[in-house]
Amino acid sequence: SSTGGKEAIETARSTRKHTLASMAALVKVATCNLNQWAMDFWNNLERIKESIKEAKRQGCTFRTGPELEITGYGCEDFFLEHDTFLHSWESLADILKSGVTEGILCDIGMPVMHRNVSYNCRVVLLNSKIIGVRPKYLLANDGNYRELRYFTPWWIDPSSSGFGEVEDYFLPTRVQEVTGQVKVPIGIFAVSALDTVVSFETCEELFTPQSPHIALSADGVEIIANGSGSHTSLRRLDKRIDLVKGATSKAGGVYLYANQKGCDGGRLYYDGCAMIWVNGSLVAQGSQFGPLDEVEVTVATVNLSDVRSFRSNFIARSHQASSTPSVHRIEVDFRLGPSNPLALKPSPAMTPKIHDPMEEIAYGPSAWLWDYLRRSGQRGYFLPLSGGADSSSTATMVAIMCQRVVEELNSGSERSKAQTLADIRKITKRPEYTPADWKDLCGRIFVTCYMASKYSGDETRERARLLAEEIGAIHTSILIDDITSAVQSTFQNVVVHSDKISKEAVKTNPQMDGSWMENIALQNIQARSRMVMSYFMAQLMPWATEGDDTKGGALLVLGSANVDEALRGYYTKYDCSAADINPIGGINKRDLKAFLEWAGKNKGISVLQRVADAKPSAELTGAEGAQLDEEDMGMSYDELGDLGYCRKIMKCGPLSTYLKLRNTWSDGRRITPSKRATGDKAPKLFEEQVAQKVKDFYFYNAINRHKMTTLTPSYHAENYSPDDNRFDLRPFLQCATFDAQFAALDAAVAQASASSS
Repeated sequence: SSTGGKEAIETARSTRKHTLASMAALVKVATCNLNQWAMDFWNNLERIKESIKEAKRQGCTFRTGPELEITGYGCEDFFLEHDTFLHSWESLADILKSGVTEGILCDIGMPVMHRNVSYNCRVVLLNSKIIGVRPKYLLANDGNYRELRYFTPWWIDPSSSGFGEVEDYFLPTRVQEVTGQVKVPIGIFAVSALDTVVSFETCEELFTPQSPHIALSADGVEIIANGSGSHTSLRRLDKRIDLVKGATSKAGGVYLYANQKGCDGGRLYYDGCAMIWVNGSLVAQGSQFGPLDEVEVTVATVNLSDVRSFRSNFIARSHQASSTPSVHRIEVDFRLGPSNPLALKPSPAMTPKIHDPMEEIAYGPSAWLWDYLRRSGQRGYFLPLSGGADSSSTATMVAIMCQRVVEELNSGSERSKAQTLADIRKITKRPEYTPADWKDLCGRIFVTCYMASKYSGDETRERARLLAEEIGAIHTSILIDDITSAVQSTFQNVVVHSDKISKEAVKTNPQMDGSWMENIALQNIQARSRMVMSYFMAQLMPWATEGDDTKGGALLVLGSANVDEALRGYYTKYDCSAADINPIGGINKRDLKAFLEWAGKNKGISVLQRVADAKPSAELTGAEGAQLDEEDMGMSYDELGDLGYCRKIMKCGPLSTYLKLRNTWSDGRRITPSKRATGDKAPKLFEEQVAQKVKDFYFYNAINRHKMTTLTPSYHAENYSPDDNRFDLRPFLQCATFDAQFAALDAAVAQASASSS
């Protein structure tokens, strides 16, 4: 009959439709970079909701976000407060109530307390309901990370197979009222949709030898999401990319990586670079340092049929998978793929974008400076600009910051343009102001000052002036001689009240060409005078130049001490390196010089090559160029970099450092003469010179360790940073003689010398 024929045709069409859907199996997924701020619950919430809305606008059915995105990753001891968990649930309730999760599976990072134990969790949402809570079970607790201080790893019985059982988590009353749910599963699980399986791992779990994705992939999980809180350091992104690539190149599958982006209130800069990989190929990548948009969603269309084909044709992998323990599955009545698979096209493979180190130095600290400034409520930056490499590097980073802000204002998303303009007007306290160009902005928010003394040279003064002129900063100069003379005069009038010493014998007139103690005291008072004047001028310059008498809104003082000088202790405690923040404090001198050359060519600041070519000099003791830093330290910056690398990254003591450097430095290079072993005691043989350099380094590092306790908060860039606050934790009163260590070193030198003779 005609009716039967029509039914047969419809059945055939339906069969072909389902066959196409099964063969294509295309899914559109989203990950993101979010510029969250620790404890900024309301604005963090809005950024999360905006990222979900953007993912939905682009047709995605799954969205993942950064680690602890509701609170911000860097809350530190705020995670010890119960209120933090309360406000996190308030934010999640808002997300659920808003309806943004209708039609999209969402993976949200937040802290959760279960049975009075704090966990770092992913909370999975769909259609305004909570699917489950997935706690992190491998916590980051080295380097800058202290997760075990705040959270407990989810316990999995090592004697059992798989990831253990899930438990019941009883939801807070406020969330119960929104979702109508009383309890949800908590534990390690996968979400089993109608057409695929999704599961999760969190940041550090990717970096471990037995990452969860290995077993999850073998168990048939096709999409794995990683919400991360990874900070930048120089030359590190390639490792992260290799790990994400490796997560799918052997086991197959889709891997989404999300990350925080920006300064969330501390020394770290989270560098984004959200990624989506399929079977070892990158199909989407977000930016690492820019644009300055607070919400950056990265989308890709992935073909799950490719995943299934890749895995099923890898026979050895299939053999392992056939006996892999199964992760707990939570079934949902939801399909990630579209009803018409031919409406989508798979995203093509692409080459990962990795910035070179000079770009990392340019774009990381400049973005960190912008986040810090706009969130601090202050008016701008003040910098003592000496015309040397360090302060010129800091000034250049501010200039690049201004370039990027104006670029965002001109070419960013409409949302980002509005946010950037609002931030500019808030900082400048000009409700109608729009910068004409980046130099105009620089002139509104950046003041530099050449703080001269009688020992300052004409060349450094001119370099400082030219640099400030080229970038559009408000440039000033002062003479500190009156201040230092006043301090000396005050000391000359000191009155000694004790009768334990001869008043007539008291010396009160120190001379620069006198003893070492006189010389160093007179150098230090110059440096400390600059610090006092820096803060004085930073407080007053908005008033002095613009007549601004509003409450608050001073300039933030920028520091310019590099990581190598901090290691050596080659700076004055509480001098002009004592500042509010320091964008170069984690960068070594070699990289800074290369950065100046790069910025001179690529950022239109021609005087920087002239700065890079000059030999570093503190100009505290005599004629221009007479006091060279490397001679003063008794170490070259190259040597300091190698010594710092051995000490921190290689975890070497004096003996191990010597054993490594005697090979590294055996290329015929000149080793800088020691400041401690001179004359007849100066080392002559190569082995002795290396050993003496190691001894000098550990000695100076030990006696100057107390300075690290007052080190200006610095942008973290080098993994051999001596930052005492959280990264390099050591006593600040150390035994500087290293008797046992140096004796072992001497024995090794004697053995090496005997072997070579």
